[in-house]
Amino acid sequence: MSPSNVLIAPSILSADFRVLQEEVKSVEPYADWLQADIMDGHFVPNLSFGAPVIKWIETSLPVDVHLMVTNPADRIEEFLDAGAKHITFHAEVVESSEKRRELIKRIRDGGATAGIALNPDTPLSSVDDVLGDVNLLLIMSVNPGFGGQEFIEDVLSKARKAREQHTDLMIQMDGGIDDKTASQCIEAGANNLVSGSYIFRSADRAAAIAALRGQ
Repeated sequence: MSPSNVLIAPSILSADFRVLQEEVKSVEPYADWLQADIMDGHFVPNLSFGAPVIKWIETSLPVDVHLMVTNPADRIEEFLDAGAKHITFHAEVVESSEKRRELIKRIRDGGATAGIALNPDTPLSSVDDVLGDVNLLLIMSVNPGFGGQEFIEDVLSKARKAREQHTDLMIQMDGGIDDKTASQCIEAGANNLVSGSYIFRSADRAAAIAALRGQ
């Protein structure tokens, strides 16, 4: 995978919400997507923000919504209405193939692309039923719920296997992504990297994003 073909999605969870619009504008010229981590305090122990924040943000970047919630079926429309261009739900909370396909269809019918996410301990085989249907596979490289965690290297083998099995699939990795771990993810086959703390804690967001691309 060539670093030049890798999409970078800054996660606004790590931005300064007191000046959120300014934070978004600081990464907009250099990033490809903008990611919003939606946490419900149930599926993950943390609570973040909801669809009104997505609707409020002004950006030219496609907004990628990562639903870390126990009831994604109840939340799809509110994020579509808020302008999400991509919505990912977790395999761990939607285990039925039929229900997964229903969600994928609803997301696409609403004008967005659809993804499915795996926690670090969830095997790739658990989503064999829909990998041919989704636009994106999100492989979590930390346990979801909090930013700034250490990268879990064991998940790289999952990315390699997914890339071998699905050569055209968009593989996103999220968690502990910095200038060092990004190259490992790209080598393993990822072509979409989510980074929050590394980007938003940097004084030079352009340089941080370029470093993720290996430039």
